[in-house]
Amino acid sequence: MVINIGFGNYVNKERIVAIVNPNSSPIKRLRETLEKEGRVIDATQGRKTRALIIMDSGHIILSGIAVETLAERVNQ
Repeated sequence: MVINIGFGNYVNKERIVAIVNPNSSPIKRLRETLEKEGRVIDATQGRKTRALIIMDSGHIILSGIAVETLAERVNQ
C-alpha cells in the first residue's frame, strides 16, 4: 500500500520507520550525514521541508506536508 507524501509523490507505507519534524538538532545532523552519502530524496517540489520520512532502507525522504497530516495518512 502506498501513501501520498505530497505533490504527486508516493511511498510504500510498509517501509516507513518514522515520520519526524525536521527542526530538531539530531534530525538536522542525520539529514546532513545522509546528504553526504546520497541517501536523501527531496520530494518537496521546492517548498519548505515540513517532515522527514525515515525509510527502512536507510534513506530519508523530505516532504512538504506536515508530520500530523502524514501520520493520519499512514494510519488510514
